Amino acid sequence: MFDRVYNFSSGPAVMPEAVLKRAADEMMNYGGSGMSVMEMSHRSKVYDNIIKEAEKLLRELMNVPDDYEVLFLQGGASLQFDMIPMNLAVGSGKVDIVMTGMWTKRAYAELKKLASPRVVASSEDKTYTYIPELTAEMFDPEADYVHICYNNTIYGTRYTDVPPCSRPLVADMSSCILSEPVDVSRFGLIFAGAQKNLGPAGLTIVIVRKDLLGRQPETLPAMLDYNVHAKNASLYNTPPTYAIYMCKLVLEWLRDLGGVEQIAAVNRRKADMIYGFLDGSNIFHATVSGKDRSIMNVPFVTGDPELDARFVAEAEEKGFKNLKGHRSVGGMRASIYNAMPEEGVEKLVQFMEDFEKKL
Repeated sequence: MFDRVYNFSSGPAVMPEAVLKRAADEMMNYGGSGMSVMEMSHRSKVYDNIIKEAEKLLRELMNVPDDYEVLFLQGGASLQFDMIPMNLAVGSGKVDIVMTGMWTKRAYAELKKLASPRVVASSEDKTYTYIPELTAEMFDPEADYVHICYNNTIYGTRYTDVPPCSRPLVADMSSCILSEPVDVSRFGLIFAGAQKNLGPAGLTIVIVRKDLLGRQPETLPAMLDYNVHAKNASLYNTPPTYAIYMCKLVLEWLRDLGGVEQIAAVNRRKADMIYGFLDGSNIFHATVSGKDRSIMNVPFVTGDPELDARFVAEAEEKGFKNLKGHRSVGGMRASIYNAMPEEGVEKLVQFMEDFEKKL
């Protein structure tokens, strides 16, 4: 036997142990089929039940309205930086974007190739450590849509209010989907890479309002066309079958815990625990303050790069893995996604207290 570490990676991230154990049990023989899900045809009745159940669970957990499609796609969230304008920037060609970090910068770079983007507001002046204040007047009434990143993995910020725009709102929720309730009806499109809160890498979820489909040019390749994927129930080509199965297991795990409301309460306790320590510490400091703090990604620093490196090294030896911060922020970052148990955060805080006492 071996001891599992506490994995604070930003993604691919920690998975629920119960899910991993069930996947191991079902690896060779899923549901009496005599084969692994990895080996199944995506056209088989057994697999059809898997993908349909995954969609049903996601709809239930997020209260997705009937006038939205749920798509299981590939290419990561980064491919969506291209697919979204190809499908949605088909009116004026104008797109508004709020710049809050690396992932909106990358989205903006792709938008410049495919549409006419405009930066509504940016928090770059303070290294993306806050969410800009937004008013309805700031948005272009002719924009085809507005793009935001709802939770910023690298910089540790999140939206606490939905931007007051009249145009369809597109939100990258890769690092916060299912972490707390959101009103899906306030968004035109939500997308998320699975590898943080939904399952393993290789799967991307897109939730899109049906009235936004079918407006793309006829020259758009089929694999980049949301309407094609919607009409084929995410089975136009071979989907990431095993990743969708793992996603289904994660969704079942979350349902059995009590749903999004219940996990949100757990997530807030975990975040309060680590921020509470940081706010009272003499050497550790959170890089984000106030209401914009993420409850999924917590960057922190000592102010001394050598001390940061020492902390990361000692933490690694104690089984606290992947705490080194992103190079653009430095220091440390604890990603405390849904599957990170409260015990992991408690033990990390205790280790930080002990580390501080030794100095």
